[in-house]
Formats: sequence, C-alpha cells, structure tokens
Amino acid sequence: MLKEKIKILAHDYCAIFVEIRHYLHAHPELSYKEFKTSEFIQDKLTEFGIPFTVMATTGVTGLIRGKNPDSRIVALRADMDALPITEENDITYKSVNEGIMHACGHDVHTTCLLGAAKILNELKDEWEGSIKLIFQPGEERNPGGASIMIKDGVLENPVPQCIAALHVHPGLNTGKLSFRSGRVMASADEIFITIKSKGGHAAAPHLTADTILIASHIIVSLQQIISRNNNPTTPSVLSICSFHGGNTTNVIPGEVKLMGTFRAMDETWRYKAHELIKRQTIGMAAAMGAEAEILIDIGYPAVDNDEKLNVDASKLAGIYVGDVNVSETEIRMGAEDFGYYTQKIPGCFFRLGVRNEAGGIIHNVHTSRFNIDETAIETGMGIMAWLGIMMSPSS
Repeated sequence: MLKEKIKILAHDYCAIFVEIRHYLHAHPELSYKEFKTSEFIQDKLTEFGIPFTVMATTGVTGLIRGKNPDSRIVALRADMDALPITEENDITYKSVNEGIMHACGHDVHTTCLLGAAKILNELKDEWEGSIKLIFQPGEERNPGGASIMIKDGVLENPVPQCIAALHVHPGLNTGKLSFRSGRVMASADEIFITIKSKGGHAAAPHLTADTILIASHIIVSLQQIISRNNNPTTPSVLSICSFHGGNTTNVIPGEVKLMGTFRAMDETWRYKAHELIKRQTIGMAAAMGAEAEILIDIGYPAVDNDEKLNVDASKLAGIYVGDVNVSETEIRMGAEDFGYYTQKIPGCFFRLGVRNEAGGIIHNVHTSRFNIDETAIETGMGIMAWLGIMMSPSS
C-alpha cells in the first residue's frame, strides 16, 4: 500500500533529514539573500535526481513526473528565509550567522519538502501525475517571494491544479496536524505617518502646533476606524507600533513619525479602511494646525484556503496520521505570502505540530528561543508526500 511505503521511507530517512535541518538551521540567511541555502537545495535535488530551475534569483523549482505526468499537477511549496533575530538556544546546531535565526521554522519547511521530494521521486512509478516543488525566498519581507516567483512563472509550464504548504505550529503537539477552510490568515499592510509643523519652545505651545499631542490624538482616533466601520463578525486589527519624535525635555519637535500595521480578512474592507485611515490622519492633523503625510505600503493578501481542497486534505491527513491527530486550526491575524498563490489556484495551507512540553519545546515563532521537536520532521515529510500524490481540487 502506497501510504505504508511513504511512512516506511519517512521513518527510514528521518535521521538524514534531521541532519539536513541542522545544517539549514545553523546557516540561516535573510530574505532575498538565501544564496547558500539555494545552492544547498540545488545540490540535494541533483543528488536525488530531480530536475530543477532557478528563478527569482534564489528560488528553486523542481518537477517530479510520475505515471501519466500530465493527468494531474500538484504544487508543494516551502519558504526558506530567516529572521533578523539573535538565537538564544543552547544547541549544537545554533545559528553561526550572527543576528540571523530560523525563528519561524522555514528550515523545517524546506527540510520537509526536500524529504517529500526524495520519497516522491523514489516512488514515482507508483503514483499518477506530476509534482512541482517550490522552494521560495523572501516570505518574511515585502513584496513577498511568492509574488516574485509567480511573476517569474512558477505557476506556469506546467500549470498546477492546486498547491499545498505546511507551517510549523508551536502550540500543537508533535504528531498532530491542523487544517481550516476559507480565510485562515490575514492580509498585512504597513502604515507610515509623518506629522509636521514648525515646532518650538515647550514653554510656548501657543506658538506651535504640538506634533506630539497631534500624533497622540491620531493614534487614539484611528482605533475607532475598526470599531465603528468594520463588520464586527470579520476580524481586523490596526496597531501603531512605533512613535518617534523629539529628543529633549523642552522642545516641541517639528516632526513626529509613526509606524504600524493593518490586518484584515476581507479585501473590500481592507481597501475601504485604507481610505478611512488616510482621511482621518490628514484631516485631524490639519484641524490641529499641522500637516500629515501617510504611506500605506500594500502587503500580502489574506490566505484563503479552498474549501473542498482543505476538507479533502484534512480527511487524507486523518488516513495518514489518524483522525484523532487532525484538528481545525485557528484563524490567525498574522500574514503569509502564500496568499498570493491562493489568489491564483486552489490552495491548502496547513499546520504541523512541533510542540513537546516535556522536552521544553514550548517557545513561539519569531522568538529567540523557538525550536521544534524534530520527530515532527518525519510527520512533515510524510504528509507532504502523501498529500502530493492524493490531493486534487477535482477529487
């Protein structure tokens, strides 16, 4: 039975791919600078006998052709960039690149896809269709490596019918998987505001427009945009996270800069909110005697999982790991550039449990102590291979 063959290979190769993960974890690279990581992936695909091409500078896409290779085409994606975080884990494979860490698990994602690729290639005479492997740069930074890969033709020649990707879940125990249909992650846009006036002496505020006060009013007032304009049944978040202005006790500065983020699950509301944020910011500054400049940098769209594909994938996962180990994942207001793929073709973005409280593996992603229970790699590479040969939007 094909499922059992995949499980046996995932078990037999797990130790090898744990070592691959150790190498990747120890040698992280920032977004769009994944040159050595890309070379490593290319070397492994060459070793496995899988043809590949390079696109988007550091991106790699491979193709495994099974029986009747044009009958179904499924894409499997992994991201491979790291974060500007100094690692604090005391491990033998700790990052050797100062100030850079695989704190979001992209080393795990890449490892699992490489493992699935090896399994799929060894079993290619036993399954139908083709599998497109996508190793993508720049997930952590605008404009998102997915958007660049798509522009470079990653969803062409051949055209995948659907796409799947896994992401580590530090809140889910190892051996478990979670799926969700529909909107599962939010869009993410960056907000940059500059408040300007002539500034002046703190003891004579009547001769200035107080940029500190004006910026404070703007921050408070912006919170009403969501609470009084958005449908409360649709999640949305607006957070101002940076306030820079002034450098002494007795000078009202001529300029204050604010930075923040806006998240949404609904695309119509997303762009309506942008206009409300701009209008309110500029209008309030003007009403208080200052000028406001605002830039909203458009980021990733929401991840919109295809309903039928995810229902079927969840059932397939239950067959592979047991129904008791499959759950519905929660909605998150974090963002993922996988949303660009789901705008083009049916997508399945699911979660891989990596938590092990007994082993002290409890820390969240994007923190300096994040790590995984590496037995999750066996599950991850196996489930990617299994979904790759079984998943179809028309099944």
